[in-house]
Amino acid sequence: MAEPRSLKLSDVLSELNMSRAAFYRMRARGYGPRLIKLPNGHLRCHRADLDEWLAGLEQTAA
Repeated sequence: MAEPRSLKLSDVLSELNMSRAAFYRMRARGYGPRLIKLPNGHLRCHRADLDEWLAGLEQTAA
């Protein structure tokens, strides 16, 4: 089965093994993957944006 193009915030948090509070603190500091706010207020993250952000972290750690 193909991975979804757009992930719920809970899926992103699970993949990062991070609490919601820690994620929002990180976002307040200007870090984190790009998010999309839907008209209903829910947040989504494109799979490609999360992968790109994670790849950037690997490059800076090297």
